Amino acid sequence: MTTTTNVTDRYPTRGATEVATPRQDPVVWGSPDTPGPVPAGDLRALDRDGFLAIDQLIGPDEVAVYRRELERLTTDPAIRADERSIVEPQSKEIRSVFEVHRISEVFANLVRDERVVGRARQILGSDVYVHQSRINVKPGFGASGFYWHSDFETWHAEDGLPNMRTISVSIALTENYDTNGGLMIMPGSHKTFLGCAGATPKDNYKKSLQMQDAGTPSDEALTKMASEHGIKLFTGKAGSATWFDCNCMHGSGDNITPFPRSNVFIVFNSVENTAVEPFAAPVRRPDFIGARDFTPVK
Repeated sequence: MTTTTNVTDRYPTRGATEVATPRQDPVVWGSPDTPGPVPAGDLRALDRDGFLAIDQLIGPDEVAVYRRELERLTTDPAIRADERSIVEPQSKEIRSVFEVHRISEVFANLVRDERVVGRARQILGSDVYVHQSRINVKPGFGASGFYWHSDFETWHAEDGLPNMRTISVSIALTENYDTNGGLMIMPGSHKTFLGCAGATPKDNYKKSLQMQDAGTPSDEALTKMASEHGIKLFTGKAGSATWFDCNCMHGSGDNITPFPRSNVFIVFNSVENTAVEPFAAPVRRPDFIGARDFTPVK
């Protein structure tokens, strides 16, 4: 075990070899009796599978508002020039815009919506802050996917999150078909932490936000996990949402269809799990990727 800022590293990664560690944290931190928008049966399913799909978290009129705001942001030259915007390596189109809840009051209101933050508080059993937010744009005809990974592996190694007390929500702003590069998760994979092999390069985030490299599992490990857990592909109408645990093994394929896939992605972390120094990186990532403002969402 190693330490950083007097915090024990319970999930070693980025060493000489790949190491699997059983999860040492709860999945659902709140009490089953705590009132909230998530029914007890759904909390049990989240604990078992690592994810929770909601057919309609926001309605069609709201979807239209968020899509207009996404369009405004991704066509604004000032936003494109901002370091918080990530562009596709090939097409040079905007792929993601980070810290969107600070750039846009429209998306800030979504973060504060009790249908959203209320679920995060209930699952994590505490007040929460936004560790990361972004809009993802996956246009048709060649938008690239993301290789298999655990978000917590990166957030632990490069941002310094000590424990698995973080939940993400992906809210669809366009329809998710089974063909346009949708989210895939291995159900139950969140119960094992896969520490990846290989040191973290300095400024790794500049490359990893376009194409994941450091922090990716081996083919052998992925084959074993997929054989054990299977793979779930998420489809759904605009306005649907997928909540998933920080340690789920997940990824997405390229979108070679004509149909775009866009979503807003919000990561809530417990105020009792605030970031320290990175556990396996020479420097921490910028604040717009891994927040250092731990102010609770109100």
